[in-house]
Amino acid sequence: MARPPVARIKALTAFARLVVTGGERGATLDAVAHHAGISKGGLLYHFGSRDELISGLADYLRSLLVKDLEAMRADPAGAAAYLLRTSAEFDDEFAETYIAVVTLAQAGHATANQVLAEADEAWYQAVKDEIGDEQVARLVVLVSDGIYAHAAVRRGPTGHNIEALHHLIHTLLTTREKQ
Repeated sequence: MARPPVARIKALTAFARLVVTGGERGATLDAVAHHAGISKGGLLYHFGSRDELISGLADYLRSLLVKDLEAMRADPAGAAAYLLRTSAEFDDEFAETYIAVVTLAQAGHATANQVLAEADEAWYQAVKDEIGDEQVARLVVLVSDGIYAHAAVRRGPTGHNIEALHHLIHTLLTTREKQ
């Protein structure tokens, strides 16, 4: 797959940052072009409208999700441990893009809602593939959502003992297998 043009990535990154820091209304085309360091004409070359910019950000999140899932499935501690651990991380490109898409979904953008549903299903499938129990896999995803929500409010460490939560999940699995 060919790498997208630098100006396109700059525009998407600037758009995500503006949505996260100032909300959807502050992320105007003029502001995106300015913060990306490109001309408005350059922005419009890649994204002919605000809706195309939103769709572009959703597609960008999809591409970042592919990399996240690869890391998740390759994690030596397993997919569930990876998902729980990374739910509280806010210092990378994936997190900022994800938070921006969440903000856009909350504002009613269907494209944003769709990619979030895809991410949720992909994480669920990866955890289910690892642990084999549909209900416990759903529980892991919901716990990771809670960790994310706490971290998003605090914008930093949550104080949750992720190892203890992961151990509790394995205890639950063992208990369910014995039934």
